[in-house]
Amino acid sequence: MLRFYGEKPCQMDHLDRILLSGIYNVRKGKTQLHKWAERLVVLCGTCLIVSSVKDCQTGKMHILPLVGGKVEEVKRRQYCLAFSSAGAQAQTYHVSFETLAEYQRWQRQSSKVVSQRISTVDLSCHSLEEVPEHLFYSQDITYLNLRHNFMQLERPGGLDTFYKFSQLKGLNLSHNKLGSFPVLLCEISTLTELNLSCNGFHDLPSQIGNLLNLQTLCLDGNFLTTLPEELGNLQQLSSLGISFNNFSQIPKVYEKLTMLDKVVMAGNQLEVLNLEVLNCMSHVKHVDLRMNHLKTMVIENLEGNKYITHMDLRDNQLTDLDLSSLCNLEQLHCERNQLRELTLSGFSLRTLYANSNRLTAVNVYPVPSLLTSLELSRNLLECVPDWACEAKKIEILDVSYNLLTEIPMRILSSLSLRKLMVGHNHVQNLPALVEHIPLEVLDIQHNLLTRLPDTLFSKALNLRYLNASANSLESLPSACTGEESLSALQLLYLTNNLLTDQCVPVLVGHPHLRILHLANNQLQTFPASKLNKLEQLEELNLSGNKLKTIPTTIANCKRLHTLVAHSNHISIFPEILQLPQIQFVDLSCNDLTEILIPESLPATLQDLDLTGNTNLVLEHKTLDTFSHITTLKIDQKPLPTTDSTVTSTFWSHGLAEMAGQRNKLCISALAVDNFAEGVGAVYGMFDGDRNEELPRLLQCTMADVLLEEVQQSTNDTVFMAHTFLVSHRKLGMAGQKLGSSALLCYIRPDTADPTSSFSLTVANVGTCQAVLCRSGKPLPLSKVFSLEQDPEEAQRVKDQKAIITEDNKVNGVTCCTRLLGCTYLYPWILPKPHISSTPLTIQDELLILGNKALWEHLSYTEAVNAVCHVQDPLAAAKKLCTLAQSYGCQDNVGAMVVYLNVGEEGCTCEMNGLTLPGPVGFASTAAIKDPPKPTTPSSSSGIASEFSSEMSTSEVSSEVGSTASDEHNTVGLDAGLLSRPERRCSLHPTPTSGVFQRQPSCATFSSNQSDNGLDSDDDQPVEGVMTNGSKVEVEVDIHCCRGRQLENSPTLRENSPTPCLEERARGLVFGIRRQNSVSSGILLPVSKDKTELQKSPSTSCLYGKKLSNGSIVPLGDSLNLIEVATEAPRKKTGYFAAPAQLEPEDQFVVPRDLEEEVKEQMKHHQESRPEPDSSEEGRTELAEEFDTAL
Repeated sequence: MLRFYGEKPCQMDHLDRILLSGIYNVRKGKTQLHKWAERLVVLCGTCLIVSSVKDCQTGKMHILPLVGGKVEEVKRRQYCLAFSSAGAQAQTYHVSFETLAEYQRWQRQSSKVVSQRISTVDLSCHSLEEVPEHLFYSQDITYLNLRHNFMQLERPGGLDTFYKFSQLKGLNLSHNKLGSFPVLLCEISTLTELNLSCNGFHDLPSQIGNLLNLQTLCLDGNFLTTLPEELGNLQQLSSLGISFNNFSQIPKVYEKLTMLDKVVMAGNQLEVLNLEVLNCMSHVKHVDLRMNHLKTMVIENLEGNKYITHMDLRDNQLTDLDLSSLCNLEQLHCERNQLRELTLSGFSLRTLYANSNRLTAVNVYPVPSLLTSLELSRNLLECVPDWACEAKKIEILDVSYNLLTEIPMRILSSLSLRKLMVGHNHVQNLPALVEHIPLEVLDIQHNLLTRLPDTLFSKALNLRYLNASANSLESLPSACTGEESLSALQLLYLTNNLLTDQCVPVLVGHPHLRILHLANNQLQTFPASKLNKLEQLEELNLSGNKLKTIPTTIANCKRLHTLVAHSNHISIFPEILQLPQIQFVDLSCNDLTEILIPESLPATLQDLDLTGNTNLVLEHKTLDTFSHITTLKIDQKPLPTTDSTVTSTFWSHGLAEMAGQRNKLCISALAVDNFAEGVGAVYGMFDGDRNEELPRLLQCTMADVLLEEVQQSTNDTVFMAHTFLVSHRKLGMAGQKLGSSALLCYIRPDTADPTSSFSLTVANVGTCQAVLCRSGKPLPLSKVFSLEQDPEEAQRVKDQKAIITEDNKVNGVTCCTRLLGCTYLYPWILPKPHISSTPLTIQDELLILGNKALWEHLSYTEAVNAVCHVQDPLAAAKKLCTLAQSYGCQDNVGAMVVYLNVGEEGCTCEMNGLTLPGPVGFASTAAIKDPPKPTTPSSSSGIASEFSSEMSTSEVSSEVGSTASDEHNTVGLDAGLLSRPERRCSLHPTPTSGVFQRQPSCATFSSNQSDNGLDSDDDQPVEGVMTNGSKVEVEVDIHCCRGRQLENSPTLRENSPTPCLEERARGLVFGIRRQNSVSSGILLPVSKDKTELQKSPSTSCLYGKKLSNGSIVPLGDSLNLIEVATEAPRKKTGYFAAPAQLEPEDQFVVPRDLEEEVKEQMKHHQESRPEPDSSEEGRTELAEEFDTAL
């Protein structure tokens, strides 16, 4: 927006701060020595500005700060106020007003200003090089935040002038890229808190010792190697942060800073832990040395340290650790090292965290009588340490992911233990309980248990959570010892066992049960009388069994909000639509045939999944009733067999997404079974962690970007890298502060390896992973970019001086080091993907795509074994998500399973003897009617459509502006009149006869001038096109190529059809395509005859201009649409005729009894066409072809 000024311009922000203004009589000073004079008086912000009327525009003015001052009534003069500033040298101005109304208005407004106390000013993230000048007039500022700016030194409002803030106590100058320490800051003696993190300092000046009142000094994220001795003068300094610098040892100045009780040096370059240095610092109690390079520990004498109570040694390279000399140690963090043995003193030990090591022995002496929490998961322990069994106050014990074969009786019968985690071990049985125990949480999943102790529920009366999934349980112990059950169990997970119908009556003994998971067992029935008694049930998972019905008594579970019963044999829709709190219902992959629905549905119902029920037919009335549901997933009607569906014999996919206990689903998936003329496929998964916006944007645009990049280069590394970078750029403002993990898998014909028919290219950033099942074994194809699992990436982030918080997140935002989005965290967070290519062989059975939550709870081997024998990919994906939830996942979880069949026996070419039926005449109505178009990506299978009340995919795609059209190939409207080309599969694609070049220009044409689809220049309708008289507006991409001469074209096979004479005469290929959905369809690539390493036009806007649709094209390739049209050979019906699109109700349906008659008439119509002129036929060899894709 442009602003025009009639006089000297002034800044708009100053105008916004003006409260009152006017020309009044003013007298300066408290005495009457000064005379009254006419002045311009302005009440702006917290100041009173007095200036001459004549010189008010020249900048000559007097400014009186009012904060903390006075506004008094002058009794000797009518309608007069005295404005006084605060301080010893306060000034006073008397202002005389003409009316009572003005007097009252000024008194009321100025009184508010005087009572204000502006002590804190936040100007962070404003790209400032200096502070506003009027800020210096406020003398009450005690805290100034200038984080994430570009502050300079020598400026009128630069850092060298900050000494003017006489009351300043707190100053934050982090992330300003200063390069050198501002020495004049050392003159602000009132400072108590100073933050100079991430400024690139290599040293500190000695003048820093002048800040005697300094209590907190933060110097994280710099390049410091030493600290000056003058820093020891700051005897009030109680907090010193020097993490993520270049220190190789603990500075000796810590010995002088007696007020410091913490040594915070995370992310430095220490290689040796010298306890002798710490012994000289009796005032230090906490030591934080995580993320260094510690390999060894040095103890020069046997004298113990009685002062250190907390130590953090996470993410180092220690192999053995002996801290028995720290006799007062209360808490130790040593996760993610390479420890084989750990020795500690147990006198004061309260908490020990030693996860993710290689521990075979943990020695603590004496027995830690104060120990409350012990975490030893993901180690190599074969037994629980004896001293842990004797700890009298232990409350939490985590020994999961070890090699345990038994659980000691002393542990299970402990009178203090409340949480026991023993999952993922080799435990075969649990000891019987004799006495009552206070145990509340018991996790024994992934063991070898065949039964549970008979007295488990009768003795553990406080047990609220039990997870015994992935065992071999055949029965459950009873919870009732008398007439009434005292069980307090609320959450019960028994997925993936061998339980039968006999276990169901036992569940009645848990009247407080809220969540029950019995998936993947051997249940055939669920007695109605038993389900009737579980009135407190809120979530029920019965998927993967052999149930034929859900009892009608489920209507008594009034609190039920989630029912998951997929992959059963249910044929009758359960009576769940009358439950008042029902929200999520999954009945996919069953045998449902119809649905009986009540007159009104519960308003709480949000998600209904009915995919995979092949015999289910929903009437329009039923669909209207379900219209208010946020997400309705049903199967799309089977599409007719066309050339584009032949590739389904090589791969098919199933998708499952579950929100878990989150209110929103932050996962999106991409599935295109027919990509690039049906010779490839694209699958992707996007996880936004806490945001749902970015995954949806990537879902709608990434296939378009890949399609365009494939045209620019055949090098998989090049086009995949460009696809991620362009998608990262296209996120725009949404990608500034939000980020998303992304995984993209592209299957295409393999031209490099003659022994392989297809190759699989996988690229990813973040934590989404892809695993290929080859010969029944998992083959990981992606890389996890997180601080905990990738030491190289963690080191890169450290070298670039990022601040990694204690929860292992970059700047406290994300644990990932590579994402799409999160632009403000560059260069710590990068969009550069990991890329790998693998030739597909006949041994490759399936491909699994999953987000972080899936792989946190399922190993690669378990995931492959769980689905390798499942026939339906949708049921396989559902099973993976169900297993993850039953194993403890409470977050969003998503899984996609792609079944592969890429051997030569999967060929469906006619040349190999397999003749598939095709459209002949008008016998098939599918040649006329477009298949229905899904509104959102399928979350179930390749043919499933999802009805959603939220923003559709096409709407989202139009917002971000994709660079390539996402299109379907449909059978031409005049397909019945043309001879059908030879059908080819993806293994043997039809050779192309010319170089096909894409012009990225885009235009919109409308047939508003006529009712039959004619252009203004047309004399007759387009032949073979039937219209319904409706107006049509289509968006087209113009594709131009020069046809090769017939003598230079490859020899046609004998069974290859010859193009019709009329097409050859016109030199025109006229195809109609419709917009493609994200879940299925065909995306057509256009190859360019350019070198592989040529820079993609979509990767940078520096080499081209930006089109209206958001795409970037080179200036040299940007052709004018009108010029192309004028240079093209003329055609009787016009090149850009936009035929009216058929409505679904207007399809041409031929009754069976009239088919033969219609065929004869159409045949007669073809024979009656005039033969093309021989001169025209001879000119077709040099004709240019124009493919107008509508």
